[in-house]
Amino acid sequence: MMDRMMDGVGWMMGGMTVIWILVLVALVLGVAALIKYLRT
Repeated sequence: MMDRMMDGVGWMMGGMTVIWILVLVALVLGVAALIKYLRT
């Protein structure tokens, strides 16, 4: 029972990490696109 709960917690942490990486990548691309747009 405890092992399964720990697996669930680990999966949630991993999922959050992937989501945060995607958010950071989206922010970087958004800022880069905005700078390019403002430069023109």
